[in-house]
Amino acid sequence: MTLQLSLASGAPESIDTPCVIVGVYTNGVLSTAAAAIDAASGGALKRRIDGGDISGKPGTVHTLYDLSGVKAERVMTVGLGVQAEFDASRFQQACRAAGKAASALSVGSAATWLSALDVPGKDAAWCVRTAALAFDHAAYRYTATFQAGPDAKDTKLKSLALAGEGQDTALAQAAGMAEGVRFARHLGNMPPNICVPAWIAEQATEFAHAHDGVEIEVLEREQMEALGMHSLLAVARGSANPPRLIVLKWNGGKDGDKPYAFVGKGVTFDAGGLNIKPTGSMEEMKFDMCGAAGVLGGFVAAVKMKLPLNLVCVVPSVENMTDGNAYRPSDVLNTMSGQTVEVLNTDAEGRLILCDALTYVQRFEPQAIVDAATLTGACVIALGSHATGLMSKHDDLAEELLAAGEQTLDRAWRLPLWNEYQKQLESAFADFANIGGRPAGAITAGCFLSRFVEGQRWAHLDIAGTAWESGRKGLASGRPVSLLAQWLIDRCA
Repeated sequence: MTLQLSLASGAPESIDTPCVIVGVYTNGVLSTAAAAIDAASGGALKRRIDGGDISGKPGTVHTLYDLSGVKAERVMTVGLGVQAEFDASRFQQACRAAGKAASALSVGSAATWLSALDVPGKDAAWCVRTAALAFDHAAYRYTATFQAGPDAKDTKLKSLALAGEGQDTALAQAAGMAEGVRFARHLGNMPPNICVPAWIAEQATEFAHAHDGVEIEVLEREQMEALGMHSLLAVARGSANPPRLIVLKWNGGKDGDKPYAFVGKGVTFDAGGLNIKPTGSMEEMKFDMCGAAGVLGGFVAAVKMKLPLNLVCVVPSVENMTDGNAYRPSDVLNTMSGQTVEVLNTDAEGRLILCDALTYVQRFEPQAIVDAATLTGACVIALGSHATGLMSKHDDLAEELLAAGEQTLDRAWRLPLWNEYQKQLESAFADFANIGGRPAGAITAGCFLSRFVEGQRWAHLDIAGTAWESGRKGLASGRPVSLLAQWLIDRCA
């Protein structure tokens, strides 16, 4: 459940709340709200700064109790760093640090004046929306499979008031985007014995039935067979869990308006097929459906914001497992497009399900197609965990997506998709192979997908490095929901 968001009224020193949150720069420089708290409390903040109890170091948090002259029970200060170096990234960092600290307190609500800070190059609406999303992200808890029950692990923080008079539109956008991010994180974090293709279809169906203007169709194996989706079905052959193709439509635009389209890779667990992954590389492969989670989260955000456009979201969902019926290296697969593919590695399966989904989605005559996928380890090597890899032959579409990423701090970086790379996919036994070798692995994966979207305005997002945090306690990040949602918001401008 997302935080309940509202706009704070009054002054920070007089608001009646369990916790009021303000920012402090280094060298004892107070934000406007912190200065108001300091004045009301007879210099309590300055004294603690001078005594070394409060620091302006970025991300540091200190909580003070029962300050004289201040109505709030607690005052939380958050370090902002050097004022001259304060920027959008520092702002988000400060809000997430405050959200994490507030979620650890035994309070049900809080009010933040971080959203009233001056951020160079950003307006008040951006500050309110970004702060709300950062707090909600920090307040998220995974609780679904704990034996003690969800309440045992959940945060008590349920509502947040943000300084930002008149920013109702920004707040509404934040609420919608936050629901989309949480939807994506929930799907991504669920264990693979629960989160199978049929379960994802159930979650999408429940959402569709609960919201006016949303339609859903779920295709099963026989229907996909009739459509000629032999590439997608080959990947699913080794699993006892049958595949699904989930098709969601949001009819928020005018009748006859061509939709925008999302396509997301939904491999609910990737053992690698017969090219099985080694121990140490398989444990996190429940996250291989985060492309599906991301586009579904983007769809949820669009619906919750009631964006005035039409949107189609197609999710091919399979498990990539091993048994006597599994597809093999050197198999040649027929795709829905009619092109043939030689399988050189069964662990390059994401592109084999996406290619049929990309062909399928073209029946809706979309204005643009954006796919998202945890597609290649090569993208992680190239860009790490900070930037999503973006590939497109359409400069205008690439610029739109890059701008949306900068606006939301859900950043992407464009990689080339030059024809020179296509020759790495050459095959002696099929129209082309499913891998192009180690060099430029992320790019050749994009080149593979590009062969199925000729004549379409299309972009590919490789989120292999950004979809989740690595490690035993790593969680799904919810990316690229914010990027996709902002891109759609911009299309409505």
